Amino acid sequence: MVQYLVALVPTFLVLAFFFLGPFNWSRHHTWTRAVTCAFVGAFALRYMFWRLTETVLPYPDGGPSFYWVWILFIAEILACVEVILFLVLMSRYVDRSAEADRLARVFFAREQRELPTVDVFIPTYNEPLDVLERTIIGARSLDYPADKLNVYVLDDQRRDWLKAYCQEKNVIHVTRGDNSHAKAGNMNNGLKVSSGEFIAIFDADFVPYRHFLRRTLPFFSDGSIGIVQTPQHFFNVDPVQSNLGLENIWPDEQRLFFDEIAPSRDAWDVSFCCGSCSIARREAVDAIGGFPTESITEDLLTTLSMLNKGYKTRYLNERLSMGLAAENLTGYFVQRERWCQGGIQTLYLYNGPLRGPGLTLFQRIMFLPASWLVQYLVRFTILLVPIVYLWFGLLPLYFTDIADYVSHQVPLLAAYFLLMLWITPTRYLPVISSAVGTFSTFRMLPTVVSSLVRPFGKPFRVTPKGSSNEANQFDRYSFAWIAIMITVTVLGLLVNVVPETSHVQGQFSPVAAWWSGINIVVLLIASLICFEKPRRLFHAFKLDESAVVDDVPGQIVSLALDKAVVAVPSMARFQSKSVMLKLPGFAPFEAELGQVTQRRSSISRGGDKQAYYLHLYFELSGAARDSMIVKLYTGQYSRDIRDIDKVAVSLNLLLRSFGRTRTL
Repeated sequence: MVQYLVALVPTFLVLAFFFLGPFNWSRHHTWTRAVTCAFVGAFALRYMFWRLTETVLPYPDGGPSFYWVWILFIAEILACVEVILFLVLMSRYVDRSAEADRLARVFFAREQRELPTVDVFIPTYNEPLDVLERTIIGARSLDYPADKLNVYVLDDQRRDWLKAYCQEKNVIHVTRGDNSHAKAGNMNNGLKVSSGEFIAIFDADFVPYRHFLRRTLPFFSDGSIGIVQTPQHFFNVDPVQSNLGLENIWPDEQRLFFDEIAPSRDAWDVSFCCGSCSIARREAVDAIGGFPTESITEDLLTTLSMLNKGYKTRYLNERLSMGLAAENLTGYFVQRERWCQGGIQTLYLYNGPLRGPGLTLFQRIMFLPASWLVQYLVRFTILLVPIVYLWFGLLPLYFTDIADYVSHQVPLLAAYFLLMLWITPTRYLPVISSAVGTFSTFRMLPTVVSSLVRPFGKPFRVTPKGSSNEANQFDRYSFAWIAIMITVTVLGLLVNVVPETSHVQGQFSPVAAWWSGINIVVLLIASLICFEKPRRLFHAFKLDESAVVDDVPGQIVSLALDKAVVAVPSMARFQSKSVMLKLPGFAPFEAELGQVTQRRSSISRGGDKQAYYLHLYFELSGAARDSMIVKLYTGQYSRDIRDIDKVAVSLNLLLRSFGRTRTL
């Protein structure tokens, strides 16, 4: 008993450190991050030293177990390297909003005629009008002098209807003779027909906020800045949120990178362009010969190529645009497989992190696609270890005593999870985050292997947008893998429960049982993601603004381009299904009264009262529709999830496992 209490001392030390230190510190100071990351790094190195000296080197030479132990240790070395790089990266923090304020005061103090010219590029391939119109209207509405701004719609499908729409909206429609080099080639063609000093790039499904240029342009006062990147936010839920039934209580999958990792990269001067929602200096683009076409991720390679020429990428962590997340699992994997392949491609290119001139050693290391190369291999290995032990009796390490295991691995896991909960408090929960990564493993690991063997084998694929999900879909491939892993793990446990069939023994067996149980829980959550939920393509925004329906005052609580939900007093009566809706800033327009529901609502100063919720449907056109697009998508509203309600997340996951969901 005393032995196990002693073994728990390092874990108690970790808990004491976090509860006395980081949990009382601001995570937005570099010194607090550096101290905390160094503490966790020390436990990681302590663990790896123990693994090598006590659990690997002492293992008897020869036999399958010997090679299995070394294979796992090599995988663990890779994981440790990725963790150390992550800790180094996250040990710094920068918030450039105050700098943007200071620079903007000087930048926009000049005469309007002295402001630089800006071209907005909207590359498009097959997006429908209801996707494109928001981006075009948003770009046209940017708060910048009209004589200094041109909007270019770069149409790689040469659509006549889009040309007519561009003419109607007074933007420039550009086509080319072929589609060579996909998006990069399309933007290079845009360079030929434009001349602005700066180039803002928005994918066809991203709407710039009106003040985008006023927040980003001032950074170019520093002549060494080649690109300013901003985060990508979304007005729809991604398939992970939706399929887990966590639409309103769990952030989209890209928030961890854009909200937490990208600012830390910027603090180290290793930010990179993510394509959309960025703005580039034309002089820098010209210096690298245009947007690079050697990789299917031209954005990352643009940053690397500019670094070769001495230009840096800056990151401003402010919500300055809003777009469409991948709408289903097909789009989700098309997007991530492209990112993965493009990152690995840079290893083989002359201007990549290994061979590119002008890069420091630190920059070369930080631009290696380590996460793509390691994370899925490690996750698959974690699933495999208990299975191999339960079925074949192969130990993953030279096992001495459970106390040693508790003394070295448990404090490391505790330190890492507590770090993530502190440094990314609204973007991470261990079990769910692990489940999402595990779900992706079965498709992404083959992509990693194929990209290493044949990096330039796959052509550029556009992420499908505007497709929506009107019916249930099912990811059979991922589900089959998950079902196999769960079945093999469970059968392995059952086989070894019965003494007559058990072929494993020793102190590692309880560890293997716990390990298997955690894997099963993670796999079960991952399996839920395989089942697509039908959902509307465009979600309404929650509002709290006044409105009038006919002559009845009310409160608008939800608004979309074609629908509004308005709360009115329960005594209200309407003579017809056709009503007039009056919103601030809009001329009254006709709407169709659909569903009417009743519940409590605070729509007057008298406090909570029963109210009717009117579901109103309308169809706007022309200037009224454009004004509604500007109102909804250019900066007033968002779908931010600012905190994670752990109880609600658990409840919704439980309901989702039984095929139900709970609207919050």
